Amino acid sequence: MERIGQNIKMYRELKKMTQTELALKARLGVSTITKFENGEKNPDRQTLLKISTVLDVPITELTGVQEEGIVHAEIDEELVELIHEIGIEKAKFILRKMKDLNEPQYLQLVRTVFEQKYEVAE
Repeated sequence: MERIGQNIKMYRELKKMTQTELALKARLGVSTITKFENGEKNPDRQTLLKISTVLDVPITELTGVQEEGIVHAEIDEELVELIHEIGIEKAKFILRKMKDLNEPQYLQLVRTVFEQKYEVAE
């Protein structure tokens, strides 16, 4: 269950929140947040709900387990860094829009971005 603590820390840092801020907003002690993040203690379901609400992420993202019991794959470090760089809201927006594209639309978008970045003349 050490993974839960790592996930809490990752999402807290992505939100640019300190342990103290998370503790205050979730109405928990700072030492409790520290113990969760260090894997020394596991939060109960009610506490996970409080933390997930404050961090604005589903409980399944904190636990790494989907409702059906399927474990999420570990999040790629580069992906975490990119999300951190552009911000969570922009990343969510981009991913939602990309999810709705069909293959030809996706390829056209990639082509357009590539052409603008490298100023490709046709």
